[in-house]
Amino acid sequence: MSRSSRLKMKKGKWWKIPLLLLAFLLIGGGVYAYTIYSGAKNTVDEKMQEQVTAIDTEVTTKKMKEKEPLNILLMGVDERSGDRGRSDALMVLSVDPENNRSQLISIPRDTRTEMVGDDPQAGNLDKINHAYAFGGTEMAVNTVENFLDFELDYYVKMNMEGLSEMVDAVGGITVDNELSWTDTGYYEKGYEYEKGNIEMNGEKTMGYVRMRYQDPNGDFGRNERQRKVIQGIIDKGASVGSVNKIGDVMDVLGDNVTTNMDFSTMQNMLMNYRSARENMTTYQITGSGTKIDGIYYLQVPDDEVENVQEMVKEYSS
Repeated sequence: MSRSSRLKMKKGKWWKIPLLLLAFLLIGGGVYAYTIYSGAKNTVDEKMQEQVTAIDTEVTTKKMKEKEPLNILLMGVDERSGDRGRSDALMVLSVDPENNRSQLISIPRDTRTEMVGDDPQAGNLDKINHAYAFGGTEMAVNTVENFLDFELDYYVKMNMEGLSEMVDAVGGITVDNELSWTDTGYYEKGYEYEKGNIEMNGEKTMGYVRMRYQDPNGDFGRNERQRKVIQGIIDKGASVGSVNKIGDVMDVLGDNVTTNMDFSTMQNMLMNYRSARENMTTYQITGSGTKIDGIYYLQVPDDEVENVQEMVKEYSS
């Protein structure tokens, strides 16, 4: 990818965000999100919470009480049976309540950078999404902090397999499908995903977001479909009035989401950081694709890394 094709800041648009649901809940998802959390303290504190030594909780708690800017790592992980899996999506969400703004920086999973943490692979250059595979959340946090030269305050990790359960929990979703194709086995071999509005259950949704090779936009197209699915979950979830369905949603979150936030932290963010979404910008880190020893990597130039570092620091100062 040439530098001339670099994606610029886009205001007011959530694009290529596999973790849109998490960002939505964190920075002010409205009555629905608040209703979920206000009735789910045990789920959050007992099932979803997991601290990491890489993040100093006392420091972050103090920052939140004083309504200082926060940096949050959003991870979508592809967990498999008997295997920790890899972080399929990595994003840094910076929220600045004083200036009513926020930004979301997407880090391509193939980005080549130094692995940092307590693992034999530490010190080696590898794909950034391998940090989670090598050393879990701890190594992912340390590696991202080293790559962008700043400190994270919180993290939110979601098992992407949970998307299927979430769709079923809200009773199915409808998305505007912009590309027609025939399924090759991701959902049901021979099934036609027709162009236009389509209704999907959980299994059909996973086939929709997993398809890649029939999409001329490759990973970019797949991530756009992920965004549509999560937006569909939000739209459907916001209209769900049944207490039972809200309970189902919380069960899915409890089984698939891990974070170092406790219930009171989430409430604080919903109440005091909602203004940060009034001016949202997104940015996609880019570079040049290359093969080293037969393995594909994205080489991010030093000036691009420095540019992103400055972007994060601007929101943190």
